[in-house]
Amino acid sequence: MNLNLVVIKSSLNKIIKVQIIVIFVAKIMHMDLNFNKNEDHNKLLVSDLKKRFLKVKLGGGAKKIEKQHAKGKLTARERIDYLLDPKSKSIEIAAFAGEDMYVEHGGCPSGGVVVKIGYVSGRQCVVVANDATVKAGAWFPITAKKNLRAQEIAIENKLPILYLVDSAGVYLPMQDEIFPDKEHFGRIFRNNAIMSSLGITQISAIMGSCVAGGAYLPIMSDEAIIVDKTASIFLAGSYLVKAAIGESIDNETLGGASTHCEISGVTDYKAQDDKEALDKIKSIMDKIGAADCAGFNRIKPLKPKENPDDIFGILPKSRADQYDTYEIIKRLVDGSEFEEYKAGYGKTIITCYARIEGWSVGIVANQRKLVKTKKGEMQFGGVIYNDSADKATRFIANCNQKKIPLVFLQDVTGFMVGSKSEHSGIIKDGAKMVNAVSNSVVPKFTIIMGNSYGAGNYAMCGKAYDPRLIAAWPSAELAVMSGNSASKVLLQIETAALKKQGQNITKEQEQELLSKIKQKYDHQVSPYYAAARLWTDAIINPLETRTWISMGIEAANHAPIEKKFNLGVIQV
Repeated sequence: MNLNLVVIKSSLNKIIKVQIIVIFVAKIMHMDLNFNKNEDHNKLLVSDLKKRFLKVKLGGGAKKIEKQHAKGKLTARERIDYLLDPKSKSIEIAAFAGEDMYVEHGGCPSGGVVVKIGYVSGRQCVVVANDATVKAGAWFPITAKKNLRAQEIAIENKLPILYLVDSAGVYLPMQDEIFPDKEHFGRIFRNNAIMSSLGITQISAIMGSCVAGGAYLPIMSDEAIIVDKTASIFLAGSYLVKAAIGESIDNETLGGASTHCEISGVTDYKAQDDKEALDKIKSIMDKIGAADCAGFNRIKPLKPKENPDDIFGILPKSRADQYDTYEIIKRLVDGSEFEEYKAGYGKTIITCYARIEGWSVGIVANQRKLVKTKKGEMQFGGVIYNDSADKATRFIANCNQKKIPLVFLQDVTGFMVGSKSEHSGIIKDGAKMVNAVSNSVVPKFTIIMGNSYGAGNYAMCGKAYDPRLIAAWPSAELAVMSGNSASKVLLQIETAALKKQGQNITKEQEQELLSKIKQKYDHQVSPYYAAARLWTDAIINPLETRTWISMGIEAANHAPIEKKFNLGVIQV
């Protein structure tokens, strides 16, 4: 009898062990399945990004590129590629500017201008090149906005800026949206003057048409090169001169290279073709003195120990799903190592010191995993609570005191709402965090990994808070609130309005209306919608994140910090 019990007990133990193993294996398989699904989804998003970029690179199209070549001219992208140091890193600003905008005018791919941060003769700089394949390089409203962004980057970081000019000037059918306002066309020349007074090098190569107000940009630069026979510069072309004062003259005699290099003295160097003009810029850049240094800490870079490719599997397919942000950080920082600040407090925001490509950084990241407090309360991932806002404020102050650049990793749905949060002063704690971000004097860099909703966008250093660079992953969404939440709110407003008009709405009609509202809203939360309007500087492959942050800090290191960090008046 006892022997039978022993046998039965042994058999039960074996069965239990087998069941445990089966459950464990099932969990692993489920995790692997989710990882694989996430990986497939996110890699498809990156594939779509690459396809869209290839289309953008064509500018005005293959036929327009052929016409450019037939004139003996390089395209904007070919000019930049020739100018930048071979095999050196570069990042492109606002490649998707203007996407799906101005459709009635034939579109404006990449805003009709290409902007890159790269290296010329070993010196980091900003390069701006008009794309003459897009409406002859004419300026749309988004063109002006993109040019101003390029100048802003140069001013903030005290980087040399190089203009490769080939433009027909303002796009006249939209002149009212580009000409007179503060952030319109004229601001470009104001910035030329400001940069000159700050000692920021500006060099222009006139490589095509340069007309009217646009003529001021190259001539307000420090030095100007003009390409013989294919380039011209004048306030008014030959047709307008004839109409205005009755003088008959051709454009070459009026404002060609020989005229401005040998008669007017407007330009400084004459080049025989595009490449010679670009070689002249390289030669000038080779002789510029060393820049001042902000003194940000850098040591020898290390690659992450954890595989960065895992990001595609970790980041969930659905923006509503939870995940562990620590696992993302491990794949972005040198050696996958970081020093966490206040690890046990305010857990829905991660604050830590780390290095990216050798640069010392302070990371403020939204933890997207459901967390448990010491009091046993559960806090939703991606939501900013009182304690996490308080922690982030203190950490930002510490980084400013230690002169450490800040990196914000956004996946935020907003601040916590409800009576408990309101009674605890969530508005006050949120205001402290916004105050700290606003008054931060160290350079800030923002990566939107997932959600970027409402006031969470602001607190986590959205575009309005002057990040030196702000980039989004293809998985990003930017809006006041999520598509599902917003669609339901908008549906309630719409149905209420229809009922006031005496209309009875069936469930089928309500569902159809919800579908239309959500489709429109989802289009607007897309990272491409944001990038088209320059709410972000770029949509990037997550694997490019380290390069963006590293080159951004290197740029910022050219500009010594002149202000002191001061939070101003805050309610304690």
